[in-house]
Formats: sequence, C-alpha cells, structure tokens
Amino acid sequence: MIEILYGARLFDGHRFLDDRALIHDGRTILDIAAVADRPFGPAALDLGGGTLAPGLVDVQINGGGGVLFNDTPTPEAIRTIGEAHRRHGTTSFLPTVITDRPEILDAALAAARACVGVVPGCLGIHVEGPFIDPRRAGAHPPDLIRRMTPADADLLVAARAGVMLVTLAPASVDNATVARLAAAGVIVSLGHSEASDAEARAAFEAGASAVTHLFNAMSQLGHRAPGLVGAGLTEAGVICGLIADGHHVADAALKIAIAAKGPAGIALISDAMPPAAGGPDEFQLGDRRACRRNGRLELDDGTLAGADITLLDAVRYVRGLGVPLETALQMATTTPLNLLGLDGKPAQLAVGSPANMIHLDRDLGLTRVWTASSPGA
Repeated sequence: MIEILYGARLFDGHRFLDDRALIHDGRTILDIAAVADRPFGPAALDLGGGTLAPGLVDVQINGGGGVLFNDTPTPEAIRTIGEAHRRHGTTSFLPTVITDRPEILDAALAAARACVGVVPGCLGIHVEGPFIDPRRAGAHPPDLIRRMTPADADLLVAARAGVMLVTLAPASVDNATVARLAAAGVIVSLGHSEASDAEARAAFEAGASAVTHLFNAMSQLGHRAPGLVGAGLTEAGVICGLIADGHHVADAALKIAIAAKGPAGIALISDAMPPAAGGPDEFQLGDRRACRRNGRLELDDGTLAGADITLLDAVRYVRGLGVPLETALQMATTTPLNLLGLDGKPAQLAVGSPANMIHLDRDLGLTRVWTASSPGA
C-alpha cells in the first residue's frame, strides 16, 4: 500500500531536507518530492512536525526484552531481541555473542546464518571474543578467553552469512590471521585489548577497520603511550563504536571522540543486555549475576556488564550534550552501516532504499517505526 509522509523534516542519513514528502510502498522508498508536488488522497499522512529519519542500526546487541543471546543462541532469541529493539527504533542490528564455550559460539553462528534474510533487520552476527586479551576481560569470563587457532579462523570464514563482525585483540590473534579474515569479508574490530599504539596500527594495516566500544576495556590514551584509544582516534578510516549512556564513558571523553573522528568515524552502539528494551532488573551472565543499579548493569563486584539502553537512548544522550541532531543521527544510521562495509541503503532515506524509518517528535520521543516488509532489510 502506498503511503505519503509529509509534515516532518527529513534526515536522509547525512543531512536534513526541508519541505519534502516521502512516498513508499511498505517495502521501498519510491520517491522524495517537494511537499507541494506530493500526491493527495487518503494515503497522505501529515506527521505534524518532528523528524523522519532512517531506522537505527546497532552493531552490538547482546540482548534485550529479557533475552540474552549467549544464554539462548537460537533463531527464536534473535527474533525476540530484534523485535524488542525495533519497538525502540532499531530496524537493523547484529546479535552479539560474547566469550563463551565453543558450543555456544557454534550455536550462535548457526542461529545467525538461519536468520539472515529471514528475521527482519538481522544483518549477521557480531562475535565479541573469546579471542581477546585476558588483561582487559571486562565482564567476559577470563577462563574462556583464548588465542585464535587456524581452525577457529576456518570456522569463522566458513560460517559467515550476511555480515560478520569479529572483535579481537592483537595479543590473541596474529596479523596474518587478521589479514586472512579481512580478505574473506569478515569485519575485524580491535577491542578488549592492552595493545600498544604500534600494535594497534599494525593490526589496522593488516586489515582491522574498527574499534569496539572505544575507551572501555582497552589501553588508554597517554601522552607518550597513546594505546588503542589513541590509535583508534587518529587512524584514518577506522570507525570506533561508542557507548553513550553516562556510565561507560565520561561526557568530556565522548565529546573529545566525536570532535576527533567526526560523525563519519563514530558509530553509536547500545551494547544492550537483557534489561534493555523492557527486560528485568537482574539476569545471569554465564555463572555470574548481573543487576541494574541506578541505570548501570553491574556484576556483583561492580564491573560494568553491558548497558541498559537502546540505540535511541544513545542518540538522546549525545544530543543532551549539545551534539547536533544530524550528527547524533548519522552516528546511529549511516556510520554503523559504513563500519559493516555496507552501502548504507538500509540507513538512508533515498529513492530505492528499504522503507526502514522512524518518526521522532520535537522532544525525540518515538512516535512510529516503519520496517521494510522485505525480510532482513
């Protein structure tokens, strides 16, 4: 059914467009025309102000709506997590499996393969560990962290369906393997790492192209030892994921990162856990208990255990710091797609793009979500 949307500013993924009407058929954006030239009739909907923007793209969702992907690595879990976050404006996502037993990783890879092109919005999978640095384990179980073997690399390459993003640390993966993964189409991101600036840059040279949750669980920026933070902030073409929830990264550090990289270099992420998008206050992370306390998700020892936000919460948070709305939205739409090496269509309002869209009122309240009827779009 054709629908004509007008009366809101259009954010196309890069900039605002005024006095525009968007025409779609539920699957594809058919046209973007001047409001005066729009078709008339019962299919026309006046949005009454606010912003019409692409659906949000989250490359790091561990869970939501009470479900943890590691705990239930099944297609049904991916569907439930996707539906929970879609109600909050995320229309494209990567279910994320963190460090766990080999059989959990195998099941998660199989579930993601089954969901690409079937579950709306599921673009593939993010494998965050176990090939990380135990010195920067964060909430990952240290006893399950290990070096990547050639057989592990074979498994990842063979299992790739849609997008595969792998977070790893130079301490656990040599650069020849980084190059092999990148050549096979795997997006390699550095994270949970004590890498020096030189080690990080060598991995980028080998084919790594991103940094996972900048500042968190990694070597920090020092004036003589820039660490992974310094390498990520200054390496051209590297996109850094960033958790904007007021707990993971100080406001000043958020502003510094955005100023250094610009909206094309920072991808907002949720790092969401089961309490996000309507889940309970407490959940199990392996054999450890995690709880929501004052907006933070913590293990019993106080270690942060993911985040209790959706991607729209992150957009609102950085907007509250004075970041322009177009910058905040670009970091949650076009930039994440670029991180994944996609052409950006699922996160753009453009003729021929999937009709994945959200409408925000002037206070950034979500009023409606459109999801392209084409599965996986």
